[in-house]
Amino acid sequence: MARVPEPEQTPDGPSYEGRLLDRPDDEIVDQGVGFDLGTLVSRRSVLGLVGLGAGAVLLAACAPAASTASPTAASSSSPTPTAATTPTASASASAAAGYATSEIPDETNGPYPADGTNGLNVLEQSGIVRSDITASLDGGTVVAGVPLTLTLTLSDLARGNVPFAGVAVYAWQCDAQGLYSMYSAGVEDETYLRGVQVADAAGQVTFRTIVPGCYAGRWTHIHFEVYPDAGSATAGSNAIAISQVAFPADMLTPVYELAAYSGSARNLAQVGSLENDNVFGDGSGLQMGTFTGDTTAGYVGTLAVAVDTRTAMTLSQAPAGGGRP
Repeated sequence: MARVPEPEQTPDGPSYEGRLLDRPDDEIVDQGVGFDLGTLVSRRSVLGLVGLGAGAVLLAACAPAASTASPTAASSSSPTPTAATTPTASASASAAAGYATSEIPDETNGPYPADGTNGLNVLEQSGIVRSDITASLDGGTVVAGVPLTLTLTLSDLARGNVPFAGVAVYAWQCDAQGLYSMYSAGVEDETYLRGVQVADAAGQVTFRTIVPGCYAGRWTHIHFEVYPDAGSATAGSNAIAISQVAFPADMLTPVYELAAYSGSARNLAQVGSLENDNVFGDGSGLQMGTFTGDTTAGYVGTLAVAVDTRTAMTLSQAPAGGGRP
């Protein structure tokens, strides 16, 4: 288990790294995403003064591996486009640059989001802003499974499909056995396979995770929510898009032959196809990720996600009798 840092006692109350705790009666690790982001920003400022060195190691542990933009609690308004990415960019140019040109479908966030919409809220816990989501937030349990590096490339359709820099993405998924941390029996006290990233200047976020298992009633998937900025990534009710990443059968077949994924091959066969799935059955083209790799080296996956803030978000509901969303 990771050592919990101790706050400093000041005349104004307990503080950490010169910042008063938002929740003085709680531990530092329970201050929430807003406090995490403020601490990260202050560490980046220190780096600007002392240069690379020990501080760089600290920053690497806190910042997204693929991000070049500082994740700050910015305004919810979209960033001003640069001269190279104006709202007049054509759909063909956007596609050539790797951006989707049609809005990502809204989907249910399912029964295990831990985003505050059904009681539990991991977004309030310190450490949730992270790229590697394979361990619980306390540094304890690390999940087993085939490594997966997943990059989502987000674009802003309302402003000409420019990169959606600065938006925050919360991703969560089941483990190799189809269990969801914080909810499933035996892992209620775990927080693995959940994390938030802030999109860089290219609109990209990257998560280091594992290939999800397949549980009864659903095709293999990863959930994600998009928020206007890091400051609003505190509750699912603030999301501007909620969807899921789908996986191709030919990629899953060798993964589900491994002992760590016992039961997944049977569960996937029972679903039969994407068309039979209660979420992807109405079309999965905009949600199907592209994956390369193998079970030994792991996989690299990508998905282009276009978000249109001009349309009202509508969540689909799983039909009665269907599997867990």
